[in-house]
Amino acid sequence: MIFKWLWPMVFIAAGCKRDTALSAQPPTKVVIQDSRLKELSGIAASIASPDVLYVHNDSGDSARFFAISPDGQLLRVCYFKGDPKLGTLGVRDCEDIAVSVGPAAGVSYVYMGDIGDNDRVRKYITIYRIKEPAVIDLGSSTASASSLHLDADPLFLRYPDGPRDAETLLADPIDKLLYVVSKREDSVSVYSTPLNFKAHDTLTLTRRAKLHFEGSGQAKWITAGDVSKDGFKVLLKSYTAVYFWQRKAGEAVWQTLMRAPAELPYEVEPQGEAIGFGRDGKGYYTTSEGLRPWLYYYAF
Repeated sequence: MIFKWLWPMVFIAAGCKRDTALSAQPPTKVVIQDSRLKELSGIAASIASPDVLYVHNDSGDSARFFAISPDGQLLRVCYFKGDPKLGTLGVRDCEDIAVSVGPAAGVSYVYMGDIGDNDRVRKYITIYRIKEPAVIDLGSSTASASSLHLDADPLFLRYPDGPRDAETLLADPIDKLLYVVSKREDSVSVYSTPLNFKAHDTLTLTRRAKLHFEGSGQAKWITAGDVSKDGFKVLLKSYTAVYFWQRKAGEAVWQTLMRAPAELPYEVEPQGEAIGFGRDGKGYYTTSEGLRPWLYYYAF
C-alpha cells in the first residue's frame, strides 16, 4: 500500500492490498428469509447473547431492530421508544447499529444511529442508547419470534461544520466514545462524542479526522463500520471494499483510522451497507438491502 499525508488530519490511501494473513478462506453465506428484513443497513453482534446478531432497516421503517441467528433466522423483534414528534415511525433514517459498554458497569447497550441525511438538511441527528435485551434463546424461530419493547435514551447531536449524511456508527469500549463517519464526500469526516451521555442531551460532535479513499463516485462512499468488542480491531466498508485496522495500545480510534488500512476480502453486494465483527472478533459479517439478502461471514 502507498499512502501520503495531505495535512495533519487527512490521509489518502492508494493501492490497498488484501491481507491474506487475516482472511484466506472464502466466506460462508446463508439467506435471511424473513420479508420484514428487506432494507438492512446495520449489523452488530450481541454481547449478552452468544450467536445472536442485531440488524435493522433504514428509512421507512419504525423504531425497531431485529435479533437474528447466524443462520439467518429471525429470533426477536425489538421495539424501542423513538421520537414522538416523528409520528408512528418514531425515527427518520436509522443507518447503523453498535453494541458496547455504557454508563452502568457490567451492562451492555445497543446504540442505534438515526444518522441518515441524504439531502443534508437535518439540524440534529439522534443516537439511541438501549440496554441490551436479556439472553435470547436460539431455539426461537421465525414463526414464533416474539416482540420486545425497550426503553431508549436519545442523544441529539449537531455537526460543528454543518449537516452531513452518514451511515457509520462506531462504539469504542476503551475510550468510551461514539464515532460517526460521514458518507457522501470525496474525503469523509470522522466525528466523536462520549457514549456516557445523559438522556435527551444536545451536544456538538467533535471533528477528529478526514479520510480519503481511492475510487470515484458512490464506490468510495463509506457505508458502515464496527469496532470489535475488545476495542482493538476496526472495520470500515464502502460499497466495493472492506478496510481493516489493528488498533495500537494507547491509540484513539480516530488515530488508528489515520494509518493506512488493510483491504479484506469482500463479495460485492447489491447495496451493501452493513458490517460487524462477530462477538469473539475472529471474523466479520456483511449483508445488504434487498428482499432475502445473503448474510456473509468471513473468518480471520
